[in-house]
Amino acid sequence: QVQLVESGGGLVQAGDSLRLSCAASGRTFSSNVMGWFRQAPGKEREFVAGINWSDGGTYYANSVRGRFTISGDNAKNTVYLQMNSLKPEDTAVYYCAASVKLGSTRPRDFGSWGQGTQVTVSS
Repeated sequence: QVQLVESGGGLVQAGDSLRLSCAASGRTFSSNVMGWFRQAPGKEREFVAGINWSDGGTYYANSVRGRFTISGDNAKNTVYLQMNSLKPEDTAVYYCAASVKLGSTRPRDFGSWGQGTQVTVSS
C-alpha cells in the first residue's frame, strides 16, 4: 500500500497560480503512475494529469493542457502539479493517486489515494 499526502491548496483569484505537492510513502516502488484528479461539488471525480515514473512521460486532460504541469521527484517520492492561469471552474478538491497501470485516466485504476486538498478560484 502507498500512502499519499497532498498539500498546497488554497484560495486564489482567477489568473493566479498554485503548486500542489503529493508526498508518497510505503510501497512506492509498486506504483508505475502517479495522477492528479479533482472533484467539484455535485460532480464526478475527473482526471487532471498523470506521470509515468519509468520514463517521466506526462499526459493531461484537455481542460488543463497548456495551463497545468505535472512533475515528479523520484528522490523525494513527491509529485507536483503546477497550476497556472487558474479559472473559477478549476475549483475543486484535488486528489493525488497511484496506479500500476501506465497511461490510465480512470479513477478505478488507481488503488491508492490521498485525502485531498481544496483549491478555490474566485472570479
